[in-house]
Amino acid sequence: MNDGNVIDMKERSGDGFKWRNYTKFGLVALLILLLIGITLTNLFVVKEGEYRVIRQFGEVVRIESTPGLSYKVPFVQSVSTLPKYQMTYDVNEAEINTKDKKRMLIDNYAVWKIEDPKKMISNARTLENAEGRMEEFIYSVVRSELGKLNYEEIINDEASTRGSLNDKITEKVNELLSQDNYGIVVTDVRMKRTDLPKENEQSVFTRMISERESKAQEYLSIGDAQKNIIIADTDRQVKETLAKAQADAETIRAEGEAQAAKVYNEAFSKDPSFYQLFRTLESYKKTINGETVIVLPSDSPYARLLMGYTE
Repeated sequence: MNDGNVIDMKERSGDGFKWRNYTKFGLVALLILLLIGITLTNLFVVKEGEYRVIRQFGEVVRIESTPGLSYKVPFVQSVSTLPKYQMTYDVNEAEINTKDKKRMLIDNYAVWKIEDPKKMISNARTLENAEGRMEEFIYSVVRSELGKLNYEEIINDEASTRGSLNDKITEKVNELLSQDNYGIVVTDVRMKRTDLPKENEQSVFTRMISERESKAQEYLSIGDAQKNIIIADTDRQVKETLAKAQADAETIRAEGEAQAAKVYNEAFSKDPSFYQLFRTLESYKKTINGETVIVLPSDSPYARLLMGYTE
């Protein structure tokens, strides 16, 4: 006989067994997912152009620089990134004194990179501290090197030695960084611009204008002297050319007159009476004009010919 208050323990024990299986499976799955999550969160990618610094309890245990996939120990290790590529740093503008005791403002920039990240972290701790130390060294070396030059040598491109000066500054800055084991290398230090302190600008500009005007006057004087030399040389050449042409003309004219006289003589020698008549007529052309008065005997051959008597 079945009673409604009687519980079948076999049925209840079967349901409990199923729930225990489900719970065990869920815990295993959760554990697997947790392990996968922990594994994934502790894997990291090393990219081209960067260092990956692995720290354990704040101390650097290793540095990964080869691109690819890497890992860290869960919970006890952390990963940070440092740049591997070259960086540009603008050095703060600074005032220096030149060899000739003039003040000027110098604005530089530096190209640098991390060569040994472990040394950099050990001695500088951070990028900002490394840049700060680098800036101090650059200012010290620039002040020392430019202090050996006069103001004109620094600002005048024609007399400038900046090319070799930049290389020298870069070399000395790297020596200082290497001595202190900062693990960074300066590739290049360049001067962007040079300015004067405000209180010195007007006096220097006035002096520069005066020097330029003096130089311009010097060029004008040289130009005038050259012009006078060219004019004198040209006049001399013109006179020589005209004299030579005149001499050639006289020679040609003399040769022509001699040739004409020869032709006349040959022609007139064939008929002397005609020559006499021609010479007389030529003399009339030279001696007689509208106001000429000639007094001659009527039987003069010259008068008879003039009056038309040819016999």
